[in-house]
Amino acid sequence: MRLRRPLAVLLAAVTAGAALVGCTSGTDESRCANNGGIVECAPDQRSTAPKIAGDLLTGGGYDTSQARGQVVVLNFWGSWCAPCRAEADDLEATYQATKGSGVTFLGINVQDSRDKAIAFEEGRVTYPSLFDPASRLALALDIPPNTIPATVVLDRQGRIATVIRAAVTTDGLRPIVERIAAEEPASTGSR
Repeated sequence: MRLRRPLAVLLAAVTAGAALVGCTSGTDESRCANNGGIVECAPDQRSTAPKIAGDLLTGGGYDTSQARGQVVVLNFWGSWCAPCRAEADDLEATYQATKGSGVTFLGINVQDSRDKAIAFEEGRVTYPSLFDPASRLALALDIPPNTIPATVVLDRQGRIATVIRAAVTTDGLRPIVERIAAEEPASTGSR
């Protein structure tokens, strides 16, 4: 009897460890530098983002492939998220400051109702947002955002350059976006 309990605990620990490995393997994050919730990938270590497309909050559709050749900043947010409210002005300011250098922004609303999301966005940002209540777009990324809010920066080739797993500020986001926008368009390393 005494041996069964420690054996059961050991089996549970091994099973849990295997499950964790299974959840994290297959991502490209290990090839990139992780600095306090900011994952940055060198150009030769970037993977191509999956198709990011869907219905806009305000109607119609959008596909980031339309923005190929531009840096695309994806911001995952929800109307229920206090840090999302706090970062909205900083995202808009960074968008306004960088859009002239070939940068576009796209919000991705998650775990929300359309009405609440539209009300939240009204008067806060001028760039569009996709409606993704099931968070499918975030789950499809090789380096998942894992938190709300989160910001993902795609380079001009549509590859994941940076993932920020926290609310952003203009002072933190703008230099990252400007650096990626200044990269040579012919960078290689697409995966």
